[in-house]
Amino acid sequence: MDIEANILVRVKNQDRRAQQALYDKYAPLFYSICMRYLKQPMDAEDVMIESFYKIFNKIGQFNDQGSFEGWMKRIVVNESLMHIRKKKNLNLHIEIEKAYDAKEDAVALDNLQYEELLALLEELPDGYRTIFNLYIIEGYKHREIADLLGISINTSKSQLILAKKRLREIYKKKHTRDFCSDKIG
Repeated sequence: MDIEANILVRVKNQDRRAQQALYDKYAPLFYSICMRYLKQPMDAEDVMIESFYKIFNKIGQFNDQGSFEGWMKRIVVNESLMHIRKKKNLNLHIEIEKAYDAKEDAVALDNLQYEELLALLEELPDGYRTIFNLYIIEGYKHREIADLLGISINTSKSQLILAKKRLREIYKKKHTRDFCSDKIG
């Protein structure tokens, strides 16, 4: 039995040391996932703690099918979404005309460093940021996002298009400002 499987068995038996080991290993990853959805570090920490609480209480439901880490990440994402729903209005609405008028130009956000992307995501409205995270980073399909958030597939698609457009605008504005300050200074 490998170390991961051993820890999993011990966590299922509510071994406190194993729970601590699991927490120590995954807390940084789960905190970064929470920060992608929530702007406030205190909110992210609260959601991360709630996620671990849920993981430890529902560990018996993990049936060793698929990735244990993936199962835990899904809990973290769902807890983040529940927090957003409780605290905020996502302001998800259909702006199909605007969305489809927004050209997907070739300015790629693909080359961004992770930290820079997080900083840009913080500037997005909650709805755009949530859809972007779920689709681009977590890999959910529009149908899954629609089901998770109680919205239409078209709303999910239009919010993603608008999120990408807004990210490009923020990125261009920031880098134009940086370029100008470098020239002046």
